[in-house]
Amino acid sequence: MCCECFATCVGAKRGHRTWELCQGTWVTFGGQITDEMAEQLMTLAYDNGINLFDTAEVYAAGKAEVVLGNIIKKKGWRRSSLVITTKIFWGGKAETERGLSRKHIIEGLKASLERLQLDYVDVVFANRPDPNTPMEETVRAMTHVINQGMAMYWGTSRWSSMEIMEAYSVARQFNLIPPICEQAEYHMFQREKVEVQLPELFHKIGVGAMTWSPLACGIVSGKYDGGIPPYSRASLKGYQWLKDKILSEEGRRQQAKLKELQAIAERLGCTLPQLAIGKGAGEGGGGAAGPRSGSTLCIPSLVSAERGRQLRPAGCLQRGPADGEHRSNTGEARTALRRGWDGSGAALHHVGRGGFAEEKAWVCLMER
Repeated sequence: MCCECFATCVGAKRGHRTWELCQGTWVTFGGQITDEMAEQLMTLAYDNGINLFDTAEVYAAGKAEVVLGNIIKKKGWRRSSLVITTKIFWGGKAETERGLSRKHIIEGLKASLERLQLDYVDVVFANRPDPNTPMEETVRAMTHVINQGMAMYWGTSRWSSMEIMEAYSVARQFNLIPPICEQAEYHMFQREKVEVQLPELFHKIGVGAMTWSPLACGIVSGKYDGGIPPYSRASLKGYQWLKDKILSEEGRRQQAKLKELQAIAERLGCTLPQLAIGKGAGEGGGGAAGPRSGSTLCIPSLVSAERGRQLRPAGCLQRGPADGEHRSNTGEARTALRRGWDGSGAALHHVGRGGFAEEKAWVCLMER
């Protein structure tokens, strides 16, 4: 099973498009798994149509970017067929190697490109807000790296709606380039930002979303149901916070909910991870899911679930939001279904087996 996954709705009101699945590299590449396994995972993802790969300068102290770059070079994939994103904030121990100053954004991205062995990345993310750097300096630096051909777009990660709006306002005031999307945590137990805050930003300024951890660091996969298994993420050095979270009272309540969700997944003919990925992919104006994985087992099943979601007939998505509004268009329905799950994580041939009953059960369970 996946140790973590990554979901995305890249692009928003921009021309940039990717397939709706992404492979991430946090913890795994350059750390938890061998380079050979990383190549197998990435090859399997690419062969199944996944062309978006996400990394960061901080992942395994830069080793994740090295592994990712080596695989791309070895496989000889066309650069134009790939979408590569990285994140800048923590580049080293020195104060000048951190943050979102002009110095670190430019130097940090240059170092990332060297490790990736690429001329440019498609999206460079500001991996945290930086209260010590003026917003204008950050936006000007991001505009500079784009104008220099080092990146196609820039985005934010873990920024508040107010901070994103400030960046947008600064960009418009000084004729600079605004962020294209926010990278936010989103899963069954973390929903408000993506379902409530970001849709408003999308409609106002066109900012999209890349959502990460739809399996909640593996919690939703069900592998922690019986405790902390060996070699799992929660057992690793430096992840005591995750172990404490799983073993807490809130963690036990989450496990109880997951047992009930497992029954819903079985009725829909899918796995619990597929249910979680499908739910995340169905939110917003178009979404996706893909493995940041420690095993090859999850990729084919998640690809299958995503293809089923994409091909689902419009007539299967007729229930609107809470007011009962009905829609006939698949895209409109997907946008409307912000408060619940439309069942789209299940395979096509299972959609007709109740669908909305399972959706109602999911909403009631998660809002308890």
